Amino acid sequence: MPLGYPLAAKQVGNHLAMTDVSSDLVFRRGKKVGKAVYQNRALSKAGMSERLFAFLFSGLVYPQIWEDPDVDMDAMQLGKGHRVVTIASGGCNILAYLTRAPARIEAVDLNAAHIALNRMKLEAVRRLPSQGDLFRFFGAAGTSHNSQAYDRFIAPHLDPVSRHYWERRDWRGVRRIGVFDRNFYRTGLLGLFIAMGHRTAKFFGVDPAGIMQARNIGEQRRFFHEELAPVFDRPLLKWATSRKASLFGLGIPPAQYDSLITSGDGTMASVLKARLEKLACDFPLRDNYFAWQAFARRYPEPGEAALPAYLEKSNYDTIRGNIDRVAIHHANLIEFLAGKDAGSVDRFVLLDAQDWMTDEQLNGLWSEISRSASAGARVIFRTAAEPTLLPGRVSTSLLDQWAYQDEASRDFSARDRSAIYGGFHLYVKRAP
Repeated sequence: MPLGYPLAAKQVGNHLAMTDVSSDLVFRRGKKVGKAVYQNRALSKAGMSERLFAFLFSGLVYPQIWEDPDVDMDAMQLGKGHRVVTIASGGCNILAYLTRAPARIEAVDLNAAHIALNRMKLEAVRRLPSQGDLFRFFGAAGTSHNSQAYDRFIAPHLDPVSRHYWERRDWRGVRRIGVFDRNFYRTGLLGLFIAMGHRTAKFFGVDPAGIMQARNIGEQRRFFHEELAPVFDRPLLKWATSRKASLFGLGIPPAQYDSLITSGDGTMASVLKARLEKLACDFPLRDNYFAWQAFARRYPEPGEAALPAYLEKSNYDTIRGNIDRVAIHHANLIEFLAGKDAGSVDRFVLLDAQDWMTDEQLNGLWSEISRSASAGARVIFRTAAEPTLLPGRVSTSLLDQWAYQDEASRDFSARDRSAIYGGFHLYVKRAP
């Protein structure tokens, strides 16, 4: 399937075979994303909003995935021998799953930039000389020789399409890989969205980074209520966030915006305020690297606070030893599952992809999940709103094959340190 660069490729197993030369037009890069997002006529107001989102989503969106892998692994009861299918996104969680030594992880994504990022991460784990080098590349900001490490250790082993992506030059003649010499996590739509949040808060006289001085949850909560919370009551911010395009930087398409807004008092400002409150107040800063990225705009230094699992020194040998168990696929998830044998998948990680889907797509997805799922298989996903979105939309004949874990889902939702989503949901395959 084409990645949409001037070098296009066809995937054969976990390898790429060159097939043709294609245009690098952005609308071509976003074609697969558009098929997943478009629900309205092109010239309608809703249709134009969807097409703007697909245009933006065709590039890098998530330099870091914003789903908590500790919650994922506990909910999946992930262990040795499990065969996992997941949406790739930023790739952090895939590497975290390797700490549980599953038999196989197959990661699928429509976004070509995410495919390039994931493939580069796998080669970085394989090829960089040490754990310290891996941390400097993905964990530290302002490491000016990371692009040199890429050239020496990673690039020679990358597939041609991913290598082309990272080595393409912008209008200034700077290669994409150069972002790792600065702060990779300030790039992508998500990085730009967080930067805009900081600028907005500073416009109203508040520096969000001030919360990093808090010594305990009490001080975190005080900072939020005294400094950050009043910003969300500003009429200008309420007006800005009432526009669906305002949340495109979070990777939230128009359909998901409509679902998300049902969680508050009818305004998006109230929803964002509640989600930021959880991020700021529900977990100690020393335990939450999502909060570090949101407020400090960086990861902690080793020993300063918790890091993503794949950057923790204690996990390095295990992850590197299991790295060949991962395959990355540029594909539509439903079509990918249709190619799997019956009963061949033990764990499914859908992230929030279902919030994008029509009823027809949801039924197609769960038909393939139910067919390819092994006995006792587990499916996890997140939703913008709190309730699971499946009842009333997915056919009873499909849902009856699965048991929804209501109490466990609420517990996992409360434990999710990323704090973006309204609900975490767990379904377990019933015995035949």
